[in-house]
Amino acid sequence: MNVREDIRNIAIIAHVDHGKTTLVDELLKQSGTFQQHETVQERAMDSNALEKERGITILAKNTAINYADKRINIMDTPGHADFGGEVERIMKMVDGVLLVVDAYEGCMPQTRFVLKKALEQKLTPIVVVNKIDRPAARAAEVVDEVVDLFIDLGADEDQLDFPVVYASAINGTSSLTPDKQEDSMKDLFNTIIESIPAPVDNSDEPLQFQITLLDYNDYVGRIGIGRIFRGTMKVGEQVALMKLDGSVKHFRVTKLFGFLGLKRVEIEEAKAGDLIAVSGMEEINVGETVCPIDHQDALPTLRIDEPTLQMTFLVNNSPFAGREGKFVTSRKLEERLKSELETDVSLRVEDTDSPDVWVVSGRGELHLSILIENMRREGYELQVSKPEVIIRDIDGVRSEPVERVQIDVPEEYQGAVMQSIGERKGELVNMTNTGTGQVRLDFLVPARGLIGYTTEFLTQTRGYGIINHSFDSYQPMVAGHVGGRRQGVLVSMETGKATQYGIMGVEDRGTIFLDAGTEIYEGMIVGEHTRENDLTVNITKMKQQTNVRSATKDQTVTMKRPRILTLEEALEYLNDDEYCEMTPESIRLRKKILVKSEREREEKRRKLASKS
Repeated sequence: MNVREDIRNIAIIAHVDHGKTTLVDELLKQSGTFQQHETVQERAMDSNALEKERGITILAKNTAINYADKRINIMDTPGHADFGGEVERIMKMVDGVLLVVDAYEGCMPQTRFVLKKALEQKLTPIVVVNKIDRPAARAAEVVDEVVDLFIDLGADEDQLDFPVVYASAINGTSSLTPDKQEDSMKDLFNTIIESIPAPVDNSDEPLQFQITLLDYNDYVGRIGIGRIFRGTMKVGEQVALMKLDGSVKHFRVTKLFGFLGLKRVEIEEAKAGDLIAVSGMEEINVGETVCPIDHQDALPTLRIDEPTLQMTFLVNNSPFAGREGKFVTSRKLEERLKSELETDVSLRVEDTDSPDVWVVSGRGELHLSILIENMRREGYELQVSKPEVIIRDIDGVRSEPVERVQIDVPEEYQGAVMQSIGERKGELVNMTNTGTGQVRLDFLVPARGLIGYTTEFLTQTRGYGIINHSFDSYQPMVAGHVGGRRQGVLVSMETGKATQYGIMGVEDRGTIFLDAGTEIYEGMIVGEHTRENDLTVNITKMKQQTNVRSATKDQTVTMKRPRILTLEEALEYLNDDEYCEMTPESIRLRKKILVKSEREREEKRRKLASKS
């Protein structure tokens, strides 16, 4: 069997923040792919504005480097569970993976998720123990943890015989032993070339090219990125696109692109084993196969895990609608949501009975909040409802998604965390005392119990706790109420501007969510009540001016600092009878029914209906 010794195709997989993107930076710099005058930005692969701000990878991206007369194609994948749809597809494009594990944190929930996907595809692994320069690094124990994880996930003997490279991506060093680092990534480069299998060279057979990622360009339209599994593709040739619905479309290949460094390079021809981008196909989708017109042979379609969380997206109909956004109509919102489907295969958008309402499903809160944040920045106004988990019927049993949760906390907060997770129907699977005053707790928790839990967790652990979770499986639904907000809210009864005097009058009733001077409307949520019921308040009150001198005039009163919610916190905070209103300028929480008397009437009707 012929192989292409000049190419290696690898994906870099890891838990979030274990150093994947920084490692790619160093491989790019040290391979000599860049010219002398070119500068490489930090985390060069995170090209999206939100990725740079949050320090996370959202979209899978590919790059290629030349080293020792060989081309190494590298796929940088996201670490967050919410973007797992990106990771799954990448596994089809490569022959091996670099599993990056933090030398202190060791195996985390997402390490398990991404490794499971790689082992299912029978890929060859290399383990990179990163951040070896950390003072508390525990390289030997981490390698033992990785071996246990491989065994736990059913790895075969060949996969268990993995090479280990110890590295510090931020310092650009690597070695084959944990004790002494070499001042280059040479050991890692050599391990990739020696251990990762070269792709099979069957370029004399009929073409098979499968689309794994999509991109869009204003000049050439949709671009399909994928791997040639068989045969050769040339610019200008007529080919057949095997659609997911079974139909076949013919088109001409207008442009082919290869990858080098951070650039796409136009090429005339590509053959088996190459990772390339193709333009000229308007209606191309992920998982479809390109083959010769006279030899139509589709590859198996890619299986993507289904969404587990859904939200209702609505046209903004609040009293302040249309003030701050550019795109506010249902037609514009629908166009934007449908265009997102072109590149995000893990997303679902369903129409409802109302032309102004859509049900949008994704892989988690972060997945959907990134979509909302991008829409806000582009000038859209919209409203969303409380996130809800997607219940499935499996063999006649109502089943809900369950998350594997890993929590690292100081020992003194262990009891409070175990109690709060227990209240959310969580089940303790494992407990490890690291001997440094820290405890690692592993739970299986229904996903609906985790909605809104992060804020409570950070408060409980005074910010010292670390929580990570990823989708585990669908399990029979737990009876009863799980999770949710306990406190009621402070709701404005007036429209106007919040005043310092008005806010100070209700401060003892709860926590305020906005500053004095903020414009508010009737039915808008302005704070959290200390009790479980909702309370209508007037924070637009002005102090009456009189000519009577106050005996306490010289006393200075200070206002408490308001708790300004971020987008994720606002989404987590929502209750069933509330919406979150998003505009490019503001995030506002509001009641679905704005007028107090109408809310009370609806509540009575609901109670009567539940009794009957």
